[in-house]
Amino acid sequence: MTGITMSRRDLLQAGACGLAGGAGLLRAATALAEENAPITAGRELGMSNEEIIRNYYAAWEKKEWSPIGNLLADDFTFTSPNHDDHISKSTFKTRCWESQVDYIKHFELESVFGKDDQAFVKYLCRTKNGKSFRNVEYWKFRDAKVASIEVYFGSDLGFPSAASLRRR
Repeated sequence: MTGITMSRRDLLQAGACGLAGGAGLLRAATALAEENAPITAGRELGMSNEEIIRNYYAAWEKKEWSPIGNLLADDFTFTSPNHDDHISKSTFKTRCWESQVDYIKHFELESVFGKDDQAFVKYLCRTKNGKSFRNVEYWKFRDAKVASIEVYFGSDLGFPSAASLRRR
């Protein structure tokens, strides 16, 4: 396995681009929401949706699939830059949960914000071996369940095993 080396300048630029992209996505999502009723402009993210988000990450930390499975809609989809294009709940469990859960130590939720049935979450994930990575996720809710999650990696090492196995 080969390591990837990046200068501090490149890392800062990548991080800044990721944050700018997240902000742009929020503006786009807000514009889309306002243009497509029935979403009411101005209503903040409901407490129940924020609780769902926090419970989701807590279940990852506790290594418990059942609470996550219960939070996800039956037709849930997951998308990431890691060749996951609207994958199903069962594929998400196999491809993402089962292969990554043992690397995770803790999630630090840095920002949780949204409106109506949409939210953005920016987090720092700490792995069991002391590595970390930061991502932004775009969540959609329907009927008190998670309908979809789209993850935007903060770097090419934006998932637990990639961050854990990298060399410094």
